Amino acid sequence: MIENIEKTVFETQVVEVGQDARDFKEIKMAILFGNEAPDALRPSCYLIHVTPVATDIKPGMTLVIDNQTYPITAVGNEVQTNLSNLGHIAISFTGATKAELPGTLYVADRDYPVIDVDSNIKIVAG
Repeated sequence: MIENIEKTVFETQVVEVGQDARDFKEIKMAILFGNEAPDALRPSCYLIHVTPVATDIKPGMTLVIDNQTYPITAVGNEVQTNLSNLGHIAISFTGATKAELPGTLYVADRDYPVIDVDSNIKIVAG
């Protein structure tokens, strides 16, 4: 029997939901930012604990928001650094396979997630 072992690459919790954060559902995007987010951006963001990223984030890994899974389809070249240092990335739920924006993580085009305070967000490999 072979077990499917997932390795957690990144994991955090939402600590605050900006008053306008859910409006980005219309364009299939969610914006994450650590608690140090500038005041001008806070209303647009899901604020998270900044935690280290264990390894390079790559297409083929999976983004998990609570119990909803999204295969990662493309990774902007600033995602790794921004997520590690600032907790700041945009997540595009469009299924794009080419990273058009450097700070954006692209995932499969599935139902937009419900994200609340205490929602768990993680990236897993395997």
